[in-house]
Amino acid sequence: MQLEGKKAIVTGAGQGIGKAIALELARRGSDVAVCDLNRETADATSQEIQSLGRRAPAFAVDVADHQAVAGAVARALQAFGQIDVLVNNAGWDKIQPFVETTPDFWDRVIDINYKGVLNFSHAVCRHMAERKQGKIVNIASDAGRVGSLGETVYAGAKGGVIAFTKSLAREMARAGVHVNCICPGPTDTALFKEQPEKVRLALERAIPFRRVAQPGDIARAVAFFASPVSDYITGQVLSVSGGLTMAG
Repeated sequence: MQLEGKKAIVTGAGQGIGKAIALELARRGSDVAVCDLNRETADATSQEIQSLGRRAPAFAVDVADHQAVAGAVARALQAFGQIDVLVNNAGWDKIQPFVETTPDFWDRVIDINYKGVLNFSHAVCRHMAERKQGKIVNIASDAGRVGSLGETVYAGAKGGVIAFTKSLAREMARAGVHVNCICPGPTDTALFKEQPEKVRLALERAIPFRRVAQPGDIARAVAFFASPVSDYITGQVLSVSGGLTMAG
């Protein structure tokens, strides 16, 4: 699953799953435009990628800002000349009961987790269609497939990402653009570490492999969808959950 010479954009690439994805693509030969709200973490990821001998321009960008996203994609195109892979990874959530949430919270969750996917996809789709090739990989969540306690708004947004993936895949197939979706289960990120120990242990016991995912587990699944190995696959939703959730 080599990606030699490919040019990728990864959102939310400053830390966690996004950073792991950016590094995985770079190790496989891709240059990566590192996009993150936090410029410092974006720069840090960029430096790690450059140490692998790949190009990695870093952009501080709010995925919810349509104009800012269009500008970041334009700069990535200026740097690379083409975009072969887009990974819509940026996401945010705060676990709490739905009745305790507010409209401002709803807006932030939807803006980052759903509209961010719309913004970046909209910015790259025409370019990919003109070249008759491209891979878009959206990172949703198993919360969007089966629900998740304390993540109701987030689950709704991620469910939207899943439906968007399938519909966009149908629209873009004739243009040679593949659109697929990965749904991580519980993953060892900063959000997971914030959970009470009893919650973390209960999740680990519920997973058949008896461990939560590492960011690299998700990154390798992204590499599959980004690579030529998946050239006859589009509109698919892949759970990377250690068997916690299984397709019916």
